Amino acid sequence: MLPDLQLNDTLRLRKPHPCGSYDWTVVRLGADIGLECCKCKRRVLLTRRELSRRLKTVLPKSEKNDQ
Repeated sequence: MLPDLQLNDTLRLRKPHPCGSYDWTVVRLGADIGLECCKCKRRVLLTRRELSRRLKTVLPKSEKNDQ
């Protein structure tokens, strides 16, 4: 089950992006979830089902400011 997501939430996925980053920012909500890599700014669209499989955790607001 996918937790409630808001725009600009930062997510940590289970596997790294080829650039090496695990962290992604939510840029689109709908049937598909739009994510932007926090390191290289690449954008991808994932279905809600695929994102729920890949999601490790939603980062709290305080941890986002530290990075």
